[in-house]
Amino acid sequence: MAVDKNKNEQILVTFPKEMVKAIEDHWHENRLKNRSEAIRDLVNKGLKNSN
Repeated sequence: MAVDKNKNEQILVTFPKEMVKAIEDHWHENRLKNRSEAIRDLVNKGLKNSN
């Protein structure tokens, strides 16, 4: 799937393996489309909780 570069920006992020496992668990438990969606979901939840 192509990324709309007018709306989105791609970034490269490196995670420890145990964090990737936690992200993938979240992905599957929440039946999200892919790992990127799981990461966006977790980041959004974290940002909401930081306010």
